[in-house]
Amino acid sequence: MGVLDHLSSPSFLKVFLFYFITIAFIPEHAFAAITRHYKFEIKLQNVTRLCHTKSIVTVNGQFPGPRIIAREGDRLLIKVVNHVQNNISIHWHGIRQLQTGWADGPAYVTQCPIQTGQSYVYNYTIVGQRGTLFWHAHISWLRSTVYGPIVILPKRGVPYPFTKPFNEVPIIFGEWWNADPEAVISQALQTGGGPNVSDAYTINGLPGPLYNCSAKDTFKLKVKPGKTYLLRLINAALNDQLFFSIANHTLKVVEADAIYVKPFDTDTILISPGQTTNVLLKTKPKFPNATFLMTARPYVTGLGTFDNSTVAGILEYEFLSKAPHSKLPMKKLQLFKPTLPALNDTASATKFTSKLRSLANAQFPANVPQKVDKHFFFTIGLGTNPCQRNKTCQGPTNATRFSASVNNISFALPTTALLQAHFSGQSNGVYSPDFPTRPLIPFNYTGNPPNNTNVNNGTKLVVLPFNTSVELVMQDTSILGAESHPLHLHGFNFFVVGRGFGNFDPNSDPAKYNLVDPIERNTVNVPSGGWVAIRFLADNPGVWFMHCHLEVHTSWGLRMAWLVLDGKLPNQKLLPPPADLPKC
Repeated sequence: MGVLDHLSSPSFLKVFLFYFITIAFIPEHAFAAITRHYKFEIKLQNVTRLCHTKSIVTVNGQFPGPRIIAREGDRLLIKVVNHVQNNISIHWHGIRQLQTGWADGPAYVTQCPIQTGQSYVYNYTIVGQRGTLFWHAHISWLRSTVYGPIVILPKRGVPYPFTKPFNEVPIIFGEWWNADPEAVISQALQTGGGPNVSDAYTINGLPGPLYNCSAKDTFKLKVKPGKTYLLRLINAALNDQLFFSIANHTLKVVEADAIYVKPFDTDTILISPGQTTNVLLKTKPKFPNATFLMTARPYVTGLGTFDNSTVAGILEYEFLSKAPHSKLPMKKLQLFKPTLPALNDTASATKFTSKLRSLANAQFPANVPQKVDKHFFFTIGLGTNPCQRNKTCQGPTNATRFSASVNNISFALPTTALLQAHFSGQSNGVYSPDFPTRPLIPFNYTGNPPNNTNVNNGTKLVVLPFNTSVELVMQDTSILGAESHPLHLHGFNFFVVGRGFGNFDPNSDPAKYNLVDPIERNTVNVPSGGWVAIRFLADNPGVWFMHCHLEVHTSWGLRMAWLVLDGKLPNQKLLPPPADLPKC
């Protein structure tokens, strides 16, 4: 029988038909990455917390918002439809957005916001990332209620580099104001003073039993004895770094900012706004006849007012009894409370941070730039602007209003998106490409502050050729008081190669850098009265925002942007803007 005869035989056709039908019914994701569709309806929803009901901006009426689940390599198409009076934009925090800067989300940086009645489809692919990230509004203070988790699973068949968990639970920290947060920041910007602090912290949107009128609004984590749980911790709070602990339980840190780390055990986590941390919780082997509080409260370094309260959830063991319908009354069980560090315990914060190291193995290498093309030195901190003529302000003096700056420039957002201005070649009057690479006037950054605390205002960018390797040292200043700042860089991960207290010494400090297994992340704490050194490769064309993730400091101008030019190859160029990109 020849080949053609064999292919046309009844037996072969039956086998082929069976094979074809089998293939057709195997899910697409069993073979390759898939496209996942989501729809985000921005709408108002009445929500009650602390016995206070108010109308808040939400996604699909949910607070916190819906969970996005994808696998590494998947494409996401997320249609955002704006039904509220506020302009809106959504940032997919920590997603690299390779060549897709139009989908990054910060208003007036990569896009104009989505106006009332309009929509926009965020279209991007998750390349080389897996772990926990989150999404949030990126305009004014709307992220106080508009936020939710992003869970990126490894490619199908690829295991975690740690014990496979029995279950996975996102735990997202937030802040709640009884007032409208938009009114809070609006008033602060008008008066020049500090904004009113939040009324509560939340875990998955719930304040918990330590607040008045909130016993029923408590997040409960129900677990089985002798199991391992993966807790995906996310700090979506606006203005506070947080200590977190679970009474009588040890946590094993396995990931930070969607990067696997060398595992280590700890009783307490430090997590800043914009950061995520995955931990393994191994439950007790037998039912412990107790329940356990898990609590979070702020780590505070600044001189301003802050929300000095504690959010609590409850870790509750399932009582597995052989008797049918038996239930143990949880209220009668002993309740254990964790001991959190003091509010200003910088030693505990530093100890935790210093333990974070990249896995740096063959499967997950730490590709730290060993050679540096361009060095930058940025001072970051608070300052002042003069009041408008014939007016008094509530800043440090009656004649000043609070401001914040990078290299003494308080960044002013334009009315046209920076990326659109760059791509269209119409940047004149929108921004200038001359952001200073170091302070124009050096001073003792952590000593007695200078007499003149005024900052300059402007819209300046740093321009980088494609594939430039960058070292950036960020130095906190003591102007109006030293303070820890969580700095977030859009579009990139970076390696934290060094940190220290006092003034950075360019002669001695670089010799102490860790260039082997430094932690890789997208948001880093600049120590209060200290400095941090990061390195990254500018391999992603576009305009990339960098800002303090304390929202009040961003509002005051502690922000800037990097413009990375196109490379020569097609995969090194920013893709054209989508047709539905919002107009200003």
